[in-house]
Amino acid sequence: MDKPAVAVAAAAAIFLFLISSSSAHSCNTARTFTGNRVYSICNTLPVLDSFLYWNYHQANHTVDIAYTHYPVNTSNWVAWALNINGSGMTGADSLVAFQGSAGMRAYTSPIADHGTTLAEGPLSFNVSSISSEFLNNNEIVIFATLQLPAGRTTFNHLWQVGPLSGDIPGIHEMNTANKISMGTVDFIKGGASKKNINIHGVLNTISWGILLPFGALVAKYLTVYKSESREWYFIHNICKISAYIIGIAGFATGLIVGQQAPIRNIIHRNIGIALFCLATFKVFVSICEPKEKKTCLIFKKHKEWYWTWYHWGNGYAVIVLTIINVFKGFDLLNVDKGWKGAYIVLVIIYGVNVVFLQLRSWCI
Repeated sequence: MDKPAVAVAAAAAIFLFLISSSSAHSCNTARTFTGNRVYSICNTLPVLDSFLYWNYHQANHTVDIAYTHYPVNTSNWVAWALNINGSGMTGADSLVAFQGSAGMRAYTSPIADHGTTLAEGPLSFNVSSISSEFLNNNEIVIFATLQLPAGRTTFNHLWQVGPLSGDIPGIHEMNTANKISMGTVDFIKGGASKKNINIHGVLNTISWGILLPFGALVAKYLTVYKSESREWYFIHNICKISAYIIGIAGFATGLIVGQQAPIRNIIHRNIGIALFCLATFKVFVSICEPKEKKTCLIFKKHKEWYWTWYHWGNGYAVIVLTIINVFKGFDLLNVDKGWKGAYIVLVIIYGVNVVFLQLRSWCI
């Protein structure tokens, strides 16, 4: 294998290792909570290291929930809420818990507006058996049974964490993760999970962020060193086709995530759509690539010149947009630093290889 290929393959292996080794809690329906509580469904919520467990009872439209947040400390409050008749914070009915001066406290709080202090009050639906616990000095769990409206199982929900001022909840931070901690939950089918978001991120990073740049590297520089060989063309096409197929899967999971847990970031969404459109157009236009004894209406005159500039412009536009969007995705989800660090290392390795190979090509 060529040295550039070895370097990039090693970088990709490091990237995938760091992803797989990123530390995070995960849902475990085998977990037994205090009081021998067990739950049949669990969702890892997309942001803020939160988890929602529940058992839904269709006969009487009630749901037993356990909301957990990790890590927290005694200076934090946590809350989980349903918005029965709308979306977002205003109008939501919340369950709040924190470690107060007199011990653990759990109560209900209706949210009238964004200036709420999470004062205790009744909700628009009945809540029974509400309680909470502080585990291992780093995890808060809220337990409750909710009486849901008949005929509905899908609702908008949101979750949050913030600072305490004495025994009074303060305003939460305004980081991206805090702003997008909302989605939909279906108590029969399940709801938005972090698994789908991770699949979306991994698929797109591998396809657009790793395979596609590597294919471009092969096409640009292996032709210089092995002009008589067609191996570069085979590797280039394998990378390009694989990246597109995996990218389709990544784009599809992005649509699913957008439906389950709408993340309101227009830039990230629009760049993703642009990438998919550019790649799709390139695949279909590939039939017009100039070859011997082959003509194409689009490139009928000066076809090689047109094709070269189109192919070069499209390819590099996709690579640049990909790098931007990968980092947008990292920031959007406030991911573990290992993910971002691994991709930075990968981009640096690509850059070093490009500079090195370009310099060598000038000397041949």
